[in-house]
Amino acid sequence: MTIDKTPTVLIVPGLRDHVAEHWQTLLQQKLPNAVSVAPLEHDKLSCAARVAALDAALAKIDGPVILVAHSAGVMITVHWARQHDRKIHGALLAAPVDLETPLPEGYPTFDALAENGWHPIPRTPLPFPSIVGASRNDPLARFERVEQMARDWGSRLVDLGEVGHLNPAAGFGEWPMAEKLIHELV
Repeated sequence: MTIDKTPTVLIVPGLRDHVAEHWQTLLQQKLPNAVSVAPLEHDKLSCAARVAALDAALAKIDGPVILVAHSAGVMITVHWARQHDRKIHGALLAAPVDLETPLPEGYPTFDALAENGWHPIPRTPLPFPSIVGASRNDPLARFERVEQMARDWGSRLVDLGEVGHLNPAAGFGEWPMAEKLIHELV
């Protein structure tokens, strides 16, 4: 596949939106062709509102796009892909959260997630190339569950080892591997 111009990297954060020390935020600051889905002002737990925000961000981009999603941002991406048909060049789906399994205390409850449209997780193949980065010790998703999601989505699975939830709490501000995986999608 030939590309007429460099793809825009669209960052799709999870439910905590933008965290200053997060690898996605740092990546956006580093890459000249990166933008991010804007944080929500209202309906922050609504899957539909998150999908609409992703669609609105995509509407502002002309040309090829690579999505870079983390955590619930992965779920936003797969819900969006099921509902829309815009051509996407590729997606890096890092540390997807398993919203079909109760999350640890401090996270939305299973019932709250169900009420806000997050269930079930779409399991159909994605209409674009994708790479799923899976952690062996993520407190928000067992490796085997993420491995199955990657198979269902037709994604290439990359075993990241023991990186927790790949966030600042797990020691990840910078994540240089993100750039390498994005480059593989270009």
